[in-house]
Amino acid sequence: MTKEISRDTDCYHCGDPVPQDCHYEVDILGKARDMCCPGCEAVATTIVESGLTSYYEYRTAPAEKADLVPQQLKSLLLYDHEEVQQEFVRNLDDCKEVSLSLDGVSCAACAWLIEKQLSREAGLVSIQVNTTTHRALLKWDPEQTKLSTLLSAIHRLGYKAAPFEADAQEQQYHNTMKQYLYRLGIAGIATMQVMMIAVALYFEVFSDLDTEFRNYLRWVSLIFATPVLLYSALPFYMNAWRNLRARTLGMDVPVSIALLFAYVASLYATVAEKGEVFFESISMFTFFLLLGRFLEMRARRHAAAASANLLKLVPAMATLEDGTQVAAKTLIVGDVVTILPGESLPADGDIIQGETAVDESMLTGEPMPIARSAGEQVFAGTINGDGNITIKVTKDRQNSLISNIVRLQDEAQMSKPKVAVLADIVARYFVAGILIIAAGTWLYWHQQQPEDALWITLAVLVATCPCALSLATPTALTCSTSSLGRLGILLRRGHVLETLCKVNQLVIDKTGTLTEGNIRLINTQLFTHVAENDALSYSAELERFANHPIARAFIPHRDQAFAFDHVDNVIGCGLKGVKNGQEWRIGQIKFVLEGNTNAESLVNQADNSYQVWLSCDTQLVAAFKLDDPIREDSAELVRQFQRAGIQVTMLTGDNSVNAQLVADKLNVDKLVSGVTPEGKLDYLRSLDDKDVALMIGDGVNDAPVLAGAHLSVAMGGGTDIAKSSADMVLLGDQLTRILQARRLALKTKKIIRENLAWSLGYNLIILPLAVAGMVAPYIAVVGMSASSIIVVSNSLRLLKENG
Repeated sequence: MTKEISRDTDCYHCGDPVPQDCHYEVDILGKARDMCCPGCEAVATTIVESGLTSYYEYRTAPAEKADLVPQQLKSLLLYDHEEVQQEFVRNLDDCKEVSLSLDGVSCAACAWLIEKQLSREAGLVSIQVNTTTHRALLKWDPEQTKLSTLLSAIHRLGYKAAPFEADAQEQQYHNTMKQYLYRLGIAGIATMQVMMIAVALYFEVFSDLDTEFRNYLRWVSLIFATPVLLYSALPFYMNAWRNLRARTLGMDVPVSIALLFAYVASLYATVAEKGEVFFESISMFTFFLLLGRFLEMRARRHAAAASANLLKLVPAMATLEDGTQVAAKTLIVGDVVTILPGESLPADGDIIQGETAVDESMLTGEPMPIARSAGEQVFAGTINGDGNITIKVTKDRQNSLISNIVRLQDEAQMSKPKVAVLADIVARYFVAGILIIAAGTWLYWHQQQPEDALWITLAVLVATCPCALSLATPTALTCSTSSLGRLGILLRRGHVLETLCKVNQLVIDKTGTLTEGNIRLINTQLFTHVAENDALSYSAELERFANHPIARAFIPHRDQAFAFDHVDNVIGCGLKGVKNGQEWRIGQIKFVLEGNTNAESLVNQADNSYQVWLSCDTQLVAAFKLDDPIREDSAELVRQFQRAGIQVTMLTGDNSVNAQLVADKLNVDKLVSGVTPEGKLDYLRSLDDKDVALMIGDGVNDAPVLAGAHLSVAMGGGTDIAKSSADMVLLGDQLTRILQARRLALKTKKIIRENLAWSLGYNLIILPLAVAGMVAPYIAVVGMSASSIIVVSNSLRLLKENG
């Protein structure tokens, strides 16, 4: 077939004359359109590829030179600017990441469609869509593609996408709910009117009137039902069309077919003045479907709001040191901000002046304010108590703790467990099965009772729609993740809730985990002529390069006069530094005596009640005895896990008597002491294949074992590397919260099973009844809506769970 070519003398895009011998053209609306330059060709190509060809259909004049790009595309292209991306894009090692708000997503099929279609785009690293929160996590390679290109691909599917902002999504939610109320109101009013006429006809109230008057009443019903079909039911058609266009099947496909078939059949019966009409069923279908969807959206919104609402705690404005008011989101690292009593902190930072008590309950779940003074870190969204403080911003808004919490919760919710993936696949195939069964039902009843074939088929299409099946898992996961956030537990991986139910081994570090990490130096033993104060100062200057609770015990003895030329941190062993040609070491006794010919005998003679040793050129200088109080809730943690049949092992690098004392006091099942970071990981690997281990730690030396465990928890007061290696972070350092998290995980598993049992059981029961013609259409739609609402409401019980 020969392509039709438009021989315009003016540029189709901007209207300027096309120069002679110019061969730029773009296929638009079925024709090859001439372009005057490469710029117009590029813009027109982008418009077409972005699915915005309607711009050319409805414009009243060619684009102005100053405005060659239509507004809809221009708004997407803005997101490619570095300055704009600073507000919402996170730069990872080899890609960029952004959280998106999605409009138009209604079920698991929508999420699957977006993920499948975008996976074909060059430069996409990954995309995960959460149907409960209506958000997506998008990662892409900026070297291969642009953000606007990926957003355009989502727009072409019929969905709207934009970087997530709590306030913007809140406004979008309210607008959507307002539209649903309008549609619901029209459907409700029409249903009342049509039902009054239908009931009168059913009970032959007008039996003494002629056929002409009955036909008149049918026309009245048609008038009322038409706006319901064309306006109120529009969301169902749009979702169905998106799915069909992408050659997949979603929940709204059978619903849309049922409504359209019923309307066409009723319209034909009205015009031809023969056969049955289903205008009351159409109106009632739509009303109950919208009502169910409306209530479902409200419930799901309630489940998703917890993490998003955290961002609203960050104030809109901040006061700089000179009194200038600026937008909080514009603060950069290094800015100095003053916060008055009762104000929320606008950014993460370090206090440089003043002292106060900070309410951090929104982060840790702990209600009591925490004393903070100069040199200590504070976080955006927390509330200043009764003191004036000045802070220096250490992290921009995108990298603040509260933003990371929201992002990580989203990631955890979007990582689907196996049962959720299976449910989504079953739901898609179930829709195909429904359509086949509905076709078979119509053929059977058309031969047996032609007058009943249509309404029985409608009942089958609507009653068995697997909406509840697709909602069963994601709503439960969203609710439980929100509850964990309120407990002060931050999920960093999606498998946490699933794995937490399977744990049968608890492996826990000692220092800073079972103990407070508030280590005190209680005794010093000297072995040479070096004075005690000097030995302490040498130790303090070495420990200055460590980030471990033991290092804090030496802080009061720091003295710059004893500073070392160079210090190396040997993870799991200690530190070594050079000063005036001498090598000083601090740490485990074997480490500090490394190279000493008498090391073995000295180690055997050592008093193992001393935990830290100091040497100079492999000669012992001093030994330090430390005390670290056991946390109040450590014994309860061990006791509760043992009561649940879980073996508790204390795994520590400390080989002193103190390790045995702590183990005995807490009555742990097993003590493994004096091990290196590699040794800790080796211990985990030595466990039986059937064992599922939960590791809890806090230090740099715990990072390998935290990363290698089936499931791991880092203490909130621990090192950054420990927290980045763990699956969960315990923000408030209260160990009993882990017990609450496990109970919540078990309850989540139970509720997911209940949801799946209900949704599958309902469909298995209603399907044969509907096929047998025992379910009226209005009963079918009520049953389907009620099924979805029951599943969502059951999941909402997790929001009330306090462990």
